Amino acid sequence: MPTPATGWGTDAADQPLKPMQFERRDLRPDDVAIQISHAGICHSDLHTCRNDWGGSAYPVIPGHEIVGTVTAIGADVTKHAVGDTVAVGCMVDSCMTCDQCLEGWEVFCRQGCTQTYNSPDLHSGGRTKGGYSDHIVVRDHFVCKVPAGMDVARVAPLLCAGITTYSPLRQYGVGQGTKVAVVGLGGLGHMGVKLAAAMGAHVTMITTTPEKGEDARKLGAHDVIVSTDAAQMKAASTRFDFILNTIPVSHQIDPYLQLLGRSGRMVIVGALTPMPGFVGMNIIWWNRAVGGSAIGGIPETQEMLDFCAEHDIYPDCEMIRMHEVNEAYERLLRNDVRYRFVIDMGLPA
Repeated sequence: MPTPATGWGTDAADQPLKPMQFERRDLRPDDVAIQISHAGICHSDLHTCRNDWGGSAYPVIPGHEIVGTVTAIGADVTKHAVGDTVAVGCMVDSCMTCDQCLEGWEVFCRQGCTQTYNSPDLHSGGRTKGGYSDHIVVRDHFVCKVPAGMDVARVAPLLCAGITTYSPLRQYGVGQGTKVAVVGLGGLGHMGVKLAAAMGAHVTMITTTPEKGEDARKLGAHDVIVSTDAAQMKAASTRFDFILNTIPVSHQIDPYLQLLGRSGRMVIVGALTPMPGFVGMNIIWWNRAVGGSAIGGIPETQEMLDFCAEHDIYPDCEMIRMHEVNEAYERLLRNDVRYRFVIDMGLPA
């Protein structure tokens, strides 16, 4: 039988989040039930709740950065056991038969992956409900293991901000001696700095805010460029092999393209809305390329967690109680967080 669940969500774009009662499905043979201990807050949670991108189906219960403990498993589950500490990210299902799924890129499932919240459920209909809740039921393949010894309070944002920045660094061979620039020091950018530095790259932070330079160096950046300083930008011309662009809004990319050296690549991971045009010469000359990257697949997500455990990498987190989520959303809009909010479900409501 379905089990009662308690979460926080909203009934409309102009309404705050509030407690909600709903049901989680009974376990299928390949399902894992998880008691949620921590849930990260992502900008996409806020955008979906407020229907900024369109397509939100209410009620919305957000949350796709989830950590918790396995409380039950389906009859066919072999890689997870009751009591395991596990994590769930942006996906909870896919067809598992197409070429993308079979190659470990479930995010690009030909039938469309099932996202953790506000996504059509492939099997039962309705819309998925996310991690701002006491428990969740997820297909076992989409449940990652949290390596032993990790600080579970700070793991949750790795399931979105961590994999979103790890995946392009990994795909494009960032490693020892690579000259990397990270544009934008926010929830994504601060993880990009930490991960690239751990991979052995020489990391430069590019920011519009000079005061963030000290923060960037503490996070692992070797150098800082203030993008509004024309002299600094000119001096960095053709310096970088790879640019991780985490700016979350539409922006001109020409100034950053000119910082790439021969066959350099800039990957955009933050801006989802229409972008202005750029000058073709800025990619043709020096053989540059610009592209994008989404979250990785499940195998790469597990690899990222293992890498972070090995190198003791965590996001910088501010812990909040569940009832503080609306205030956290307002602070997100003001960029008033360094650098990720995490809801601690163990704190009194």
